[in-house]
Amino acid sequence: MKEMSSTMPSGQQPQKHYGITSAISLAPPREIDHQYTDKLCDAMKPFGVFEDEDELNHRLAVLGKLNNFVKEWIAEISELKNLPPSAISCVGGKIFTFGSYRLGVHTKGADIDALCVAPRHVERSDFFQSFFEKLKQHEEIKDLRAVEDAFVPVIKFKFDGIEIDLLFARLALQSIPDNLDLRGDSILRNLDIRCIRSLNGCRVTDEILYLVPNKENFRLTLRAIKLWAKRRGIYSNMLGFLGGVSWAMLVARTCQLYPNAVAATLVHKFFLVFSKW
Repeated sequence: MKEMSSTMPSGQQPQKHYGITSAISLAPPREIDHQYTDKLCDAMKPFGVFEDEDELNHRLAVLGKLNNFVKEWIAEISELKNLPPSAISCVGGKIFTFGSYRLGVHTKGADIDALCVAPRHVERSDFFQSFFEKLKQHEEIKDLRAVEDAFVPVIKFKFDGIEIDLLFARLALQSIPDNLDLRGDSILRNLDIRCIRSLNGCRVTDEILYLVPNKENFRLTLRAIKLWAKRRGIYSNMLGFLGGVSWAMLVARTCQLYPNAVAATLVHKFFLVFSKW
């Protein structure tokens, strides 16, 4: 799903195209397409695929608290490891989200996939011991459990009613700035395989969002396709069907092939393209 541009004849501006082939159609949406897209939204509403403003704000507040929590914990660990005060004040630490929440297609009551990114002096064992203990002391946190020997190790908990799966990655950096971008491959150098796996979710999600022509059209289309797949019982990695990331990639590719289309058209084209491929 790489991003490319092709040159146009007679000195026109190059037409940016997404993916490794040019678009199938650059046609803009017609009035009827917008109407169908509105109808598509209305048809999805009864299935609880859209969160209201209050729920969205609640999630943002919980993630904000968790982010502060991580920064606090990393500063405490840094102090224990005798880092100088000047270094402790800027060690940072950050929570990144990935999966359906980061893509902006999560449904009501869905869990949040998140990643705790720490600087190089914070060990994985610190995360599963001292951070786990710190979470345990917090009254808003319930159902806390650690799955340390999983393929991708995780701490699972409910924070003020929202389920969170928290992974851990330790980067080869002295500090973690707030504006850190995980997309560059250079950050993977000299990392433990478990950290690379933990980073994968965020990197794939960010890459998908970067490579679609219009994020809103992509999100609405993906919501529709996910709902369709779930209603038909074919949305599950564990049962041998496609999981969330796979459906997202298929929808992203459809968006690349029809960069100017709106969601109603994209849903139609999705089935057209993949029934033929």
